[in-house]
Amino acid sequence: MAFFHSMSGADWLIAGLGNPEPKYDGTRHNTGFAALDYLAGRWGTSINKAKWQGEYGIAQVDGHKVVLLRPLTYMNLSGQSIAPAAGFYKIKPDHVIVLCDDIAQKPGHLRIRPSGSAGGHNGLKSIIASLGTDGFYRVRIGVGEKPNPQYDLAAWVLGKFPPEDAAAVAGRFADVEAACRLLMDGKLAEAQNRYNH
Repeated sequence: MAFFHSMSGADWLIAGLGNPEPKYDGTRHNTGFAALDYLAGRWGTSINKAKWQGEYGIAQVDGHKVVLLRPLTYMNLSGQSIAPAAGFYKIKPDHVIVLCDDIAQKPGHLRIRPSGSAGGHNGLKSIIASLGTDGFYRVRIGVGEKPNPQYDLAAWVLGKFPPEDAAAVAGRFADVEAACRLLMDGKLAEAQNRYNH
């Protein structure tokens, strides 16, 4: 029976948020995709199977079976990919980790939380609606705030990083990976203490 469970279930789901078309590569809103790709590379898997309106791969990490999911629904409907994938693998919301951009923080700053509101992020809003709870982990990766209040939000998040910001964000992906390992081992406080900056 234990063997059967390991085939049909998984321990964790980690989703990176973004938009699927090539024109969005390198934009602030696709930081979650970029972080997820980093994890897949470190964990020796490819995100190349298609299901649940997304692409996914499976990794074994520190004894955990982990589904790495890239929703291809566009950001505002991310939950429509994440909820069915979690349901298929019998993963509870508190074993879901979402990697996403955060315009409230400087480029490269991380904020790890076990729950909370969407904070104006439409991807998180969709996931909360689809899972029926806000009780999932999120690793929010700072991409910098708009240069002025009048600046169009969509234009900002769909804009490309200047080189120094891109380097600051990519430079934290190793910390994102380490934080995910801690979260999966039940060490939220340690992840927050080490990497929330």
